[in-house]
Amino acid sequence: MLGRPDVARDLIEGLLLDRGLGRGFAQDVEREARAVAKKTIEVTAGRRDLTGLPTFTIDPTSARDFDDAISAERLGGDPARGDDPTSEGPAGSDPTQPTRVWVHIADVCAYVPEGSLVDLEARRRGTSVYVPGAVEPMLPEALSNGACSLVPGVERAAVTVELELHGATVAKAAFYRSLIRSDERLSYERVDEIFAGRERAREPWAEPLAVAREAAAALEEGRRQGHSGALTLDSSEPEFVFDDDGHVEEVLVRVQTESHRLIEHLMIAANEAVARLLSERGTPCLYRVHERPEPERVKRLVEQLSSLEVPTPPVPKNMSPSQAAELMGKISRLVEAHVSRAGARAALTSLLMRTLQRAVYSPKNSGHAGLGTAHYCHFTSPIRRYPDLVCHRALLSAVGGGGSAPRAAGMGELAEWTSDRERAAMTIERDADDVACCFALERVLYERGFEQTFAGEVVGLIAAGAFISFGSPAEAKDAPAADGALPVYRGMLPVRVMRGAGGEREWWELNEQGTILHGESPGSTLRLGDRIEVRVARVDVARGRVDLLPAG
Repeated sequence: MLGRPDVARDLIEGLLLDRGLGRGFAQDVEREARAVAKKTIEVTAGRRDLTGLPTFTIDPTSARDFDDAISAERLGGDPARGDDPTSEGPAGSDPTQPTRVWVHIADVCAYVPEGSLVDLEARRRGTSVYVPGAVEPMLPEALSNGACSLVPGVERAAVTVELELHGATVAKAAFYRSLIRSDERLSYERVDEIFAGRERAREPWAEPLAVAREAAAALEEGRRQGHSGALTLDSSEPEFVFDDDGHVEEVLVRVQTESHRLIEHLMIAANEAVARLLSERGTPCLYRVHERPEPERVKRLVEQLSSLEVPTPPVPKNMSPSQAAELMGKISRLVEAHVSRAGARAALTSLLMRTLQRAVYSPKNSGHAGLGTAHYCHFTSPIRRYPDLVCHRALLSAVGGGGSAPRAAGMGELAEWTSDRERAAMTIERDADDVACCFALERVLYERGFEQTFAGEVVGLIAAGAFISFGSPAEAKDAPAADGALPVYRGMLPVRVMRGAGGEREWWELNEQGTILHGESPGSTLRLGDRIEVRVARVDVARGRVDLLPAG
């Protein structure tokens, strides 16, 4: 018995079961996880003791499993660590001063040996699946939310990537097993409040947070300046608030902020450093590969953007894949600048994303075009992604941290499997978000009336109609995005109900670039990124679908 189909949490639970998720672990797997979680003394023995190093985590407010923690200092010595201090005073925010950043990642493979029952089940799942109000974890709770999670105030086993940064350059990198103790569990929202000056950071983590902020800013600027093909794409995602009965109370839109970018850039730096070492040592592992975009698809993107009067760079007559990648980086920056002036973020970002190749796992290091780096792997989330666990085993074997390297035989098959599991998880998560959004929309309609008019943005076009993201900043209950709009819901506006400039129904045709619907009468057009007012005709919560009507 799952419950009632008119309760969001129950229906989402049914969706997870329908998509083949187990919703729990077999008893022998749970038993093994609970047993190994109790072996804290054996797991934490013989490690480099960093428990005296100020350390913090930054995660979503709703997070329960904490993969990563951060420590940072300006170089010049720390008496507590036995170093010889050479600085004469506070360094302030000098971006040129070298810094040291420690990225601590939960040492999951200390608890999950290869071939164990927990490992085999984690490999089968491939990834955790996060949906509104629920999660299907890759690891049992005794590990994911317990022994492996870097909760504050408790000693935890970690694998540390220690980076010496000179601006955006990683001058030195060290890798080792460590023992850490987080001093504070921070959320993205709280860190943004600190950065805005509305909350005061506390010791001992105040100074390390400031240093980490400077280091991340230097890495971000270095990526913009040094990797011409690196993409600039800001994203947003929904976050749902449930009441005690399992109903969706509201849906928020979380936009990417400085706190998100801080963690993102430090994690990217750690992932790059690990991938570079594994590539140089020739240790079998799973790389995160993002192939360069196809030149023909980039040319089509330029045509699409030009049809929307969005500035684009010159296109070489005979474009190579490397030129296509470099051009995509330039396009993304021009689009970002255009969005900051004119809006249409969701529509233009969607165009960019559809042009790119899909990132996958591979035993062959082919580089990551989206990040503009020759070496990349996923290392920083071993609680929720199996490829990260594989990279932990590979790294520890390469640096003498214990254990043997993963076997090269079968690595290609594992890459395909984990890539497939990732795609399946993303589909489930997207569909569950759509269902939760429909429940939230129904609540709004019941409270405000079914004649409610919504402001929307055209985010997709097909011959049969327009896909509209709609909602308003007041309903989103969050800081407005750069272009002033925070669409919450998504629906379809069929051409059969659309009206022309004179208010009459007419025939609509999609242009060759797929960016504009043209009506029969002069002035009747609907373009990607256009603002439009709509009403809701029908909500199908079980399928996560919304049919729309023009507001007029």
